[in-house]
Amino acid sequence: MAEPTQPLLTDSNSSSPRSLDDTIESYIGSFGWAQFLQAALVSFSGVFDAQQTFISVFTDSEPTWHCTDSNSICHESISNICILPKTAWSWDYSPHVSVISEWGLQCAGSFVKGLPESSFFVGCLIGGLVLSTLADSSLGRKNMLFLSCLVMAISTMLTVFSPNIWVYAVLRFVNGFGRATIGTCALVLSTELVGKKWRGRVGIMSFFGFMLGFLSLPLMAYINRGSSWRILYVWTSIPTIIYCVLVRFFVCESPRWLFVRGRKEEAISILKRVASIPSTDVNIGGAISMSSSSLPFEEEEEKPNNVNIFTTMKVLVEKRWALKRLSAVMAIAFGIGLVYYGMPLALSNLDFNIYLSAAFNALMDLPANLITLFLVDKLSRRNALIGFTALGGVSSVLIFALQNMRIGNHGELQLALELISYFSACSAFNMEMIYTIELFPTCVRNSAIAMARQALVLGGVFSPIMVAAGRKNAFWSFGLFGLAIGLLGLFAVGLPETRGSDLCDTMDEEECKDRRSKVAINSVIA
Repeated sequence: MAEPTQPLLTDSNSSSPRSLDDTIESYIGSFGWAQFLQAALVSFSGVFDAQQTFISVFTDSEPTWHCTDSNSICHESISNICILPKTAWSWDYSPHVSVISEWGLQCAGSFVKGLPESSFFVGCLIGGLVLSTLADSSLGRKNMLFLSCLVMAISTMLTVFSPNIWVYAVLRFVNGFGRATIGTCALVLSTELVGKKWRGRVGIMSFFGFMLGFLSLPLMAYINRGSSWRILYVWTSIPTIIYCVLVRFFVCESPRWLFVRGRKEEAISILKRVASIPSTDVNIGGAISMSSSSLPFEEEEEKPNNVNIFTTMKVLVEKRWALKRLSAVMAIAFGIGLVYYGMPLALSNLDFNIYLSAAFNALMDLPANLITLFLVDKLSRRNALIGFTALGGVSSVLIFALQNMRIGNHGELQLALELISYFSACSAFNMEMIYTIELFPTCVRNSAIAMARQALVLGGVFSPIMVAAGRKNAFWSFGLFGLAIGLLGLFAVGLPETRGSDLCDTMDEEECKDRRSKVAINSVIA
């Protein structure tokens, strides 16, 4: 087993040194059980992420009610209970089933009713901006994932004791602040532990975790129907706390990040733990030592403590090619976010059972993930992203058109189009996250993905307002959803294709790879 590594380790005259990416590929390129368990454990964070993202669909909903006296002025056709005497109607279940009924907010303004959900997404935005670079700079992927899950778990548990809507909104803000970087850290950490052959498939595992969490929520809410909304927060907080313990003691840090930060001994130790080739068969330490000598960015690796946590964002803005890529992926993500978060909220406009409609939407994640999983190595990143956003846009605009035609009962067709649009948004989101991983080098990758997810969440901030306006005119919801995701998806035209390419670790490596690609294209044209 020593012969294959001999040229790399000892014969420097006959063979040029490998890059860091090539060296790591040599030892983690195959997908072993250690890597699978690491990727699965990291990706499971998506379950708790999804539960906190969509939990307000059930805890903050307005419960159904009924008339208590058939001879009174109360009629079931009346939609506004605020004009009725309190003695003329009653909730179908206990007032504790929702924050709306428990705190008597049924007649409050839309701002107060939507404050907790808005606070959550604002927390996601601010948390992403404040915490996004920490995973690339001082904390690393693992510690950032642990900290984010811990903040989310504690704030979820404290939410159970909320005395009023204002405290509840503050805790939802803290919850959103904590969960802001979970998806980013999980995606980057899981994919950096495997070689490029398995990168796309492992990246999909985190999306499966999110789907499982979304799907589990309507089931828990249905079991909990008629009981206090606080129980739902208890059920989702305790498993999250247990998960934090598992992350702390069983998850490995990214060897790529450790090496870029100059912590080579730790990186080599982790490579030996997760490598599919036994450490007795190859000299991993020697191979990495040789590869590090060829990196043009080595000077910064030796002085990691001098790097400010916002350096990565500065680098992204200063490099013209990086800023162009970041602007494009953020624009696309904003359009996807409008549909991704807006469609589930707009289900009430289609008049379907809240449990079934949420379950159907959660199930749409499954075909989206499966298609991405099996076709990720065959599809062009750019063309697939344009195709999914176009399909989502057309489907959403058709819903608006159907609602304005007013011919017959087309509720089932509307639901089908809504599911297609949501499926397209899920698929586009999956593809864009994988695309973004391959567009940016290790030193800024986490920050780039975090900014893309911030743009996605920004779409979530606007979508509830658009859904509310769409109750009177569907153009402001389904119409704008379709136009936004369809047109913004065209920004992918200006991005380079990355399918099958190597991951770079530094900005200089990425620029060198781009120059080689341009030279190759020019030579073909010539």
